Amino acid sequence: MIAKKINLWALLFIGSTVCFAQTTNLGVLNVANNTVFSSVAAFDNQTAARYTNNGEAYFYSDFNNDGTMDYDSVNGACYTRFETQSESDSSLQIISGSEPIRFYDVLFNNNSNTLPAYELQNQVIIRGEADFNFGVIHNDTEYGFLTFEDGAGAVNASNQSTVDGWVQKRGNDSFTFPVGVISSEQAFNRPLTITPSNTTTANDFTVEYFLQNPEVTTIEGQTPTSNRAGSIVFLNNKEFWTIKREQGSGAVALNLSYSLDTTPVEITTAPASELKVVRWNNTTGIWEDLGGDVDEVNESISIDYNVGEFEIFTLATGMATFQISNGISSNGDGKNDFFSISALPEPNNLKIFNRWGVKIYETDNYNSNGNVFEGFSSASSTIQSDKKLPTGTYFYVLTFTSSGQTTVKTGYLYITTD
Repeated sequence: MIAKKINLWALLFIGSTVCFAQTTNLGVLNVANNTVFSSVAAFDNQTAARYTNNGEAYFYSDFNNDGTMDYDSVNGACYTRFETQSESDSSLQIISGSEPIRFYDVLFNNNSNTLPAYELQNQVIIRGEADFNFGVIHNDTEYGFLTFEDGAGAVNASNQSTVDGWVQKRGNDSFTFPVGVISSEQAFNRPLTITPSNTTTANDFTVEYFLQNPEVTTIEGQTPTSNRAGSIVFLNNKEFWTIKREQGSGAVALNLSYSLDTTPVEITTAPASELKVVRWNNTTGIWEDLGGDVDEVNESISIDYNVGEFEIFTLATGMATFQISNGISSNGDGKNDFFSISALPEPNNLKIFNRWGVKIYETDNYNSNGNVFEGFSSASSTIQSDKKLPTGTYFYVLTFTSSGQTTVKTGYLYITTD
């Protein structure tokens, strides 16, 4: 049902294929719950007009808002769909206006293969869920950007549907920013996830992705150089992300993605133990190594970091980071049963000596295929070859190659049979 206070310059059609120059709302337009509204022509909600969608609204052309927009998510579906009538329709859909556009749930499904499919020239505020089914959104650099309110979400972002420009998220819930870029007539989705740890105060982040060399780009008055921490071997010279923190404080879990589409091969082919998240420190003038936990299945790297007002992040490779335990209790209780070295790169070589300097164990590519030291001698020079070693202190020499550099690390190991 449409409310009585409606003054339109063009007729409204539901499911129609007829095109008019423009559909204009000069008064009050209410799409009630369980009602479908469709505008084949460009839709214009003019100054002093009010448009409320509690039902389902289809827009097949441009959308402009200079008036007021509202919805009742408690008593209505509040679903907005931006679509094309057919794949042969190659029209760019322009979303514009002088007043913020407010949607609850919204579907972006422009399957015309136009790139971009949407030109965003106004702020669009989403309270429910944005479904990126098809069609890339390009933000106007000055006025256009997407804002997700606290609790809002974004689903199905991909190379076929992402946002080239800023995306803002308000609130304290975890959120994956559907950010990407249009380059050489292609689009690439390069998501970044932020999960705040401090939920006592509201957070507000804005993220943007750039398919550019950060060392030659000036943004927000910062111009990163090639200066880097000594642990960084290769710096991503093709892409970076920026994060603005408008509100909130405290550390966040930050997850950056990598992809064969855009990320240098030096990073995508590096061992997981060598992958890093790095940050440009504009005060010291160097790239900082922040380390990171690698998820090879989802092609991402995570860190915990207290994001400031404006940050530049990218990926890098560096010396492998791993943890070495210094104790074995070879008593069969299932705890500390072997010499644990996590994330050890290959190739490597491990030698273990007793306190008299006698080698009692040696192997190549330790940690591979169950190849671990469990407190038994394997060296022919020992009297008790293949026997459990006695309680005591032993010493190891670990040699490994990471990022083309060979490193020798030594330390002690305590074995107890109690």
